[in-house]
Amino acid sequence: MKRVYFLCTGNSCRSQMAEGFARTLLGSEWEVQSAGVETHGLNPMAVQVMSEVGIDISNQYSKLIDTDYLNSCDVVVTLCGDARDKCPMTPPQVKRVHWPLADPAQATGSEADKLRAFRDVRDDIQQRIQNSELLK
Repeated sequence: MKRVYFLCTGNSCRSQMAEGFARTLLGSEWEVQSAGVETHGLNPMAVQVMSEVGIDISNQYSKLIDTDYLNSCDVVVTLCGDARDKCPMTPPQVKRVHWPLADPAQATGSEADKLRAFRDVRDDIQQRIQNSELLK
């Protein structure tokens, strides 16, 4: 079984959404996990926007990077510069991919503006997972 790890700063939004999409889109050939360089808890807006596309991530939770899992992965995807810069070294056989995504939790404005930011990142993640040759 192949393994993928999605990493971001707090494992609250981007990596959680990526984990949800990957579990749905990649199927049983892949073991999928996400983590952060810190833990910030699962963001309720991430749960909400994923439910809009029929994916329930409400039982996921914020986790720190597990170096054993990290070192046994086929692919590690960092979703922000902070995770890319702070991610521990990996063995040479682990493919590293960087997707520089805006942090939707930093969005300002009205509730609608914030939800729009989460939806934009969600849709970007979905497209990247569907189109990534590394994940096929």
